[in-house]
Amino acid sequence: MTKSKKFLNNIIKTFGFSSSKGGQNEEDLEKIAAQEQKVFPFETLVAATKNFHSTHELGRGGFGPVYKGKLEDGREIAVKKLSQSSNQGKKEFMNEAKLLARVQHRNVVNLLGYCAHGVEKLLVYEYVANESLDKLLFKSNRREELDWKRRYDIICGIARGLLYLHEDSHNCIIHRDIKASNILLDDKWVPKIADFGMARLFPEDETHVNTRVAGTNGYMAPEYVMHGHLSVKADVFSFGVMVLELISGHRNSSFNLNVDAQSLLDWAYKLYKKGKSSEIMDPTLASSAVTEQVAMCIQMGLLCVQGDPQLRPTMHRVVVILSKKPSNLEEPTRPGVPGSRYRRSHRPVGLSSTAGTSGESNSRSRAFDSSFTATGTTSAAPELDDRGKRPAES
Repeated sequence: MTKSKKFLNNIIKTFGFSSSKGGQNEEDLEKIAAQEQKVFPFETLVAATKNFHSTHELGRGGFGPVYKGKLEDGREIAVKKLSQSSNQGKKEFMNEAKLLARVQHRNVVNLLGYCAHGVEKLLVYEYVANESLDKLLFKSNRREELDWKRRYDIICGIARGLLYLHEDSHNCIIHRDIKASNILLDDKWVPKIADFGMARLFPEDETHVNTRVAGTNGYMAPEYVMHGHLSVKADVFSFGVMVLELISGHRNSSFNLNVDAQSLLDWAYKLYKKGKSSEIMDPTLASSAVTEQVAMCIQMGLLCVQGDPQLRPTMHRVVVILSKKPSNLEEPTRPGVPGSRYRRSHRPVGLSSTAGTSGESNSRSRAFDSSFTATGTTSAAPELDDRGKRPAES
C-alpha cells in the first residue's frame, strides 16, 4: 500500500467516514493526502504544549481549546484540540481540515498538519504572535499600537485574503464568519483569516445557495439572516463591517453611543450623508491618519454593507479600490440591517424559520427584534445557545 493511500485510509478510519456516503469524502480526502500535509505524532504535541497545560491555552471555541506549543526545531505552533463531547465541533473541525488543506495564502492562517491518537483529534497551525484583531482593537489598552498605517495594511490584507478564497483558490470558499476575532495578526502585523469551521465550498456557475444561517451577530448580511441566501456578497458585507470597526474602534454588535443611530453602520452612513465621515474615526488615529485614505475606506466600507447585495462590490473590486486612488467611487445606499425591509419576490423553499449565530455575543441585536414585512412574512429571531453558537447543519 502506498504512503498516500495509508494516510487516506487512516484519516477515513479516524474521523468516521463511512463508505456508504460514496466517493465524495474519499475524493476530498484524496486531495488532502495529495497536499502532503504532515501528520504530527501525538507525543510531539504533548511535549510541545507541556501536556496541554492550562498556561498554554490560547482560547476556547465550540470545538474545544487551542494551545500554544513549541516544537524541538524551535517553531511555535497553535494546536486546536477537538472536544470529545462536541458533535457540532467535530463537523466544524473536519470541515476546517478539508478546506484549509487546499489553501495557501499569506493572508490565510497556515494549517501545518494533523494528529489523530485514539479519541484525540488535533489540527496544528502556525502560531500567530499578536493574537486576534478584536483583542487589540476592543479589549486592551494596546489600541494605540494600531496606528492608521497598520489598520490600512490590515484592511488591504484581509481584502486580498478574501479575494483569494472567493476567486483564486481551488474552489470558491465562502468563509461565513469574517469578524475581528477571526483575524489573527503575526509579529509583522500581517493579518491572517482564521477559523474555517463554518466555511462553505461554493458550487461553480451558481449565483447563491440557500443554507441554514451560521455566523456572528453584527456581521451577517441581511439577505443571509432573513432568507439563508448565501453568496460571496455575504463575506463582502462582513468585511465592510470590519472596515468600519477598524476605523471607528467600535464594535458593531454592541454599538451604544448616545447618537440617533441603531448601529455603527447606521451612524457611519448618517455622518457620511452629512459630509462628516471623519467624525467616526477613532480619536487615537488623529496623529497618524491619512485623511484621503480614511475617507475612501469609510466610503468603501459603506459600499460593502449596502442592503442590496447586488450593489456591493466584489472583493476584486475592493482590492482594486485599495490599490489605487479612485476619484469617483459610487455613492453608497443605506446599509443593510437584519430584519429590515430587504425586498425579495419570494422566500426560498426549505429555509429553517429559526436561525442561529456563533460568536462572542449571546445577546440579540436590536436589528433581530424587527420583523420582515416587505412581503408580509415575519422572521423568527435567531436562537442562541449558551456560547452564542448557531445549530447549523450545513
